[in-house]
Amino acid sequence: MNYGFETLAIHAGQDPDPRTGAVVPPIYQTSTYAQDAVGAPRLGYEYSRSGNPTRDALQECLAAIEGGRVGLAFASGLAAEDALIRTVCAPGDHVIIPDDAYGGTYRLFAKVAQRWGLTFTAAKISHPDAVRAAVRPGQTKIIWVETPTNPLLGIADIAALAGIAHETGALLAVDNTFASPYLQQPLGLGADVVIHSTTKYLGGHSDVVGGALITADAGLGAELAYHQNAMGAINGPFDGWLTLRGIKTLGVRMDRHCDNAERIAEYLTSHSAVAQVLYPGLSEHPGHETAAKQMRRYGGMISFRAAGGEAAALRICERTRLFVLAESLGGVESLIEHPGRMTHASVAGSALEVPADLVRLSVGIETADDLLADLEQALG
Repeated sequence: MNYGFETLAIHAGQDPDPRTGAVVPPIYQTSTYAQDAVGAPRLGYEYSRSGNPTRDALQECLAAIEGGRVGLAFASGLAAEDALIRTVCAPGDHVIIPDDAYGGTYRLFAKVAQRWGLTFTAAKISHPDAVRAAVRPGQTKIIWVETPTNPLLGIADIAALAGIAHETGALLAVDNTFASPYLQQPLGLGADVVIHSTTKYLGGHSDVVGGALITADAGLGAELAYHQNAMGAINGPFDGWLTLRGIKTLGVRMDRHCDNAERIAEYLTSHSAVAQVLYPGLSEHPGHETAAKQMRRYGGMISFRAAGGEAAALRICERTRLFVLAESLGGVESLIEHPGRMTHASVAGSALEVPADLVRLSVGIETADDLLADLEQALG
């Protein structure tokens, strides 16, 4: 039976415990497992780096809600990214990344993978022709996409980039963290693998760190699973259990995130202290039509540029009361940050440096009027 998203989020991989009938799957907080004979582990479990029932439940759920066949849970989003790079690429290979990629992703390529012999090009992923021009035939192994991007909220046409990737022998990897599987499902649009920081909307409560890879290709999934075990940056059982708990309410939370963000984006567009609002739900956003085509709604992330420059942006970040000044995103509580000095400090001085007057909001699920009032006093 083809179940709806919310049903899968609550039930996929989460049948009641067969021994006790517990409705919520237990936390298997164990490192090792008794074997019935030498080399004969029960149900295939022998050591929790290689397999754990709680992590398996999460991985099955992740695959289901992204429309994939294989889901893999990692210790963080960057651990998932590293496993993908080392599975697909070898020294001398090339990757295309967004020209406004997340600072941690840029750091992984520029400071870690590049020393290992991988090269990369930052391209404007909202322009398929720019991506095509950046491809190095026979050398480009991954076209790496964020959509929406972090922190400039750029939108990539997933189907168009999938076509380019497959024409040129590359894989299309889509970081779906900002959208979440509820708002966007890249595998159905032609992507080969989806990346998540499950710390964000999937966990949803700012109390757990994790990452994930999901693919519809069983062969690629097996290769990724091999590297997950061989490299060892796995998601622990308690972290996995917390993430599963968060996923159950993902759909209803995302609807509220979107409701609040849409109101705040409209408010910011008319405020004299704001020079520009970056939100794909606005009709004037250059990626609005593409987002409308491939997303259910436009998400809970908003960036804007302060009319008074960097000093004004810093002042706004420091004056909010409900919007907590903190890194990360996707939790039930609203957050505000200055990307240039916080999450994207690692791209300072590079071609990916973000504007100094940029402010990023992770709009939570509080009462919208209270959030608007907080921004009003901070902007004033």
